[in-house]
Amino acid sequence: MTRRPLGLLAGLLCTSLCTAVISACGVTTGPGADDGRLQVVAAFYPLQYAVQQVGGQHVTVTGLTKPGAEPHDLELSPRQVARIAQADVVVYESHFQPAVDAAVDDQAPKTALDVSSAARLDLLAVDDGHDDADHADQGAGGTTEQHADHGARDPHFWLDPLRYADVGDAIAGRLAERDPANAAAYRVNAAAFRASMTTLDAEFRSGLESCAVDELVTSHAAFGYLARTYGFHQESITGLTPDAEPSPAAMAQLTRHIRETGARTVYAETLVSEDVARTIARETGARLALLDPIEGITTASAGRDYPSVMRANLQVLRAGQECS
Repeated sequence: MTRRPLGLLAGLLCTSLCTAVISACGVTTGPGADDGRLQVVAAFYPLQYAVQQVGGQHVTVTGLTKPGAEPHDLELSPRQVARIAQADVVVYESHFQPAVDAAVDDQAPKTALDVSSAARLDLLAVDDGHDDADHADQGAGGTTEQHADHGARDPHFWLDPLRYADVGDAIAGRLAERDPANAAAYRVNAAAFRASMTTLDAEFRSGLESCAVDELVTSHAAFGYLARTYGFHQESITGLTPDAEPSPAAMAQLTRHIRETGARTVYAETLVSEDVARTIARETGARLALLDPIEGITTASAGRDYPSVMRANLQVLRAGQECS
């Protein structure tokens, strides 16, 4: 997914700069670090949390995306590019953060783990907030399902706990490759991570089993995997670009859709302005609620980590979708 060209340009500039002066970037981590732990760089919060859970005491994790920052918009500093170059393992998702893609290609092609394959990304990235029936089939719950090998794909796999567990297994495998002495610990931790995600999935299935409303109206198209897994149809104000400004025609179309389908809640988010969502909710008489895509944890988050925010999301969904 292509985001702002300036972000990619900045990433390439930082890559070139750190290639020339990497020793001056002040980074001392890497294979054989003094404390004996693997030095792992994670591109954004869900990957950082998974590495922490799977790696446990045997890893030191550095996140590239600061709390409160939109991961889509990440621009790398020279120091961050140097960390990527010297890390034992870099965990990222290709085509989600162009600056990270550029730095990985140039600095860490052999140490990077792209989680996209393990995440089984199979939903089309919808740019305008609406399903494109001419290019895709509708999956269960009405979201757009990817069947071709071309086209951008929705990257928000972590909102499906079982896909997230699969990524945890992939992380364990890569950590074990780099640190065979602790391979058993990584496998045990990954099994525990999967168990916690399986429990979370069961809570969502039970809590969302019987809902009066199946239309899920969100600020941006981050909830496709969640919608498909738990029986909703996602309709978003914007596509994958959270801070995009929808056209008047798109807003009018969404307003009609809400009225026609009987959706009663419009979900805003924590990391982007809720002004447009509030306007649409006001015009349609719908409620406004906060649904967190968990791209980062801040003081505005409804919990301190991924599981607690997911459980807060579940309660928001139960109320907004009128689940019994």
